[in-house]
Amino acid sequence: MLQKHSVVIAGHQTSITLENIFWWELKASAKSQKISISTLITDIDNKRRPETNLSSACRIYILRKLQNRCTTSA
Repeated sequence: MLQKHSVVIAGHQTSITLENIFWWELKASAKSQKISISTLITDIDNKRRPETNLSSACRIYILRKLQNRCTTSA
């Protein structure tokens, strides 16, 4: 189910719409890196292509992270 989540990026409050599973993975990733979810999403925002919206960039980040995990353990 899609859900809106409020985050602060570079001092500005915004919202992203993500499926819960992607939100949970973002939170887990931030926790494992010992950073806040806002810091992680700010980093994703800074690295995304201009034509990619932030919600899609977050999904791509999670997908790549999971792909790397599968490749590493194979």
